[in-house]
Amino acid sequence: MSERPTSPATSGMPMVSDAQIDEAAALLDSGELVAFPTETVYGLGGDAESPAAVARIYAAKGRPASHPVIVHLAPHGDPQYWVAHMPADAQKLIDAFWPGPLTLILERAARIPDAVSGGQTSVGLRCPSHPVAQRLLEAFSARRGGHGGVAAPSANRFGHVSPTTAQHVRDEFGGAIHVLDGGACEVGIESTILDLSRGFPALLRPGRVTPHEIADVLGVAPRLPDGSDATAPRASGTLKAHYAPRTPLALLPFDSLEPMLAVAAANGMRVALVARASSAGAWADASNVHFVAAPEDPHVYARELYGFLRALDRADVSRIFVERLPDTPEWVAVNDRLGRAAAAFEAQA
Repeated sequence: MSERPTSPATSGMPMVSDAQIDEAAALLDSGELVAFPTETVYGLGGDAESPAAVARIYAAKGRPASHPVIVHLAPHGDPQYWVAHMPADAQKLIDAFWPGPLTLILERAARIPDAVSGGQTSVGLRCPSHPVAQRLLEAFSARRGGHGGVAAPSANRFGHVSPTTAQHVRDEFGGAIHVLDGGACEVGIESTILDLSRGFPALLRPGRVTPHEIADVLGVAPRLPDGSDATAPRASGTLKAHYAPRTPLALLPFDSLEPMLAVAAANGMRVALVARASSAGAWADASNVHFVAAPEDPHVYARELYGFLRALDRADVSRIFVERLPDTPEWVAVNDRLGRAAAAFEAQA
């Protein structure tokens, strides 16, 4: 088949031919796994209605079976196929934000295997906006009479930094996983997760779609995660320690990092510093410091975050020091990912 020409919106992406899409859809249809790009991160996909395929996802990632995965749907897919009933609020949010980086947690239809939800009665659904993801999901769904869905957590080992390029996926799995290369992910962090399975909106994971934007659509603000919501369903990427590099990472205000930088310098330790240039001062040029200038824009920071964490794992440094970002709404999602990355090393501090 001929290759589909790129549009201006996708002109920076590698070409993905119709033949490559068909090959990947056939692999999914046969129960195999395929890594593919979304606007958030690369997903490790398998047939969401095949417990065996979902089990392969868990095995490849080393993911606990109780930790649910998100089902990805084609733009012309039918979310009602997957749920027991579709709340009016869910349809409002679908109309406002799909395709896009919003996952909805809804009551699962009885026909859907509980493997995708970690044994819970709910299911997470989203429709990605990346054109390669959409073409793959449409091709797979066509093979399933319009009802195909792809379970796809991030395409990395469980708890590690999520992948935002095809090379990141290859770095994780080598040649063991078939990868569709759709270029670098535009958003760079995982989707917002909103629970609607209990009769009210509750934010389970922050992302590009903000609580304010959700409130604008629903007319009511979602409950925010504060550790007290004991009835909340388990959801992807909500464990305290997650998204972690292999190099120990500390997240602190810059004035708390400076004494640690001084100790490292005195002991001849080579360390990494991720901070805004306005904060770093002379530490940006210190001989023992690998300095990364943190973007001042939260969307740019989110897009670059996982890439520079992966790069710092290869930078021959003993520690990664990261400046804590402002405690303001626009930084919530990036702070969430950095906080979970740092939590993986708190017991070692």
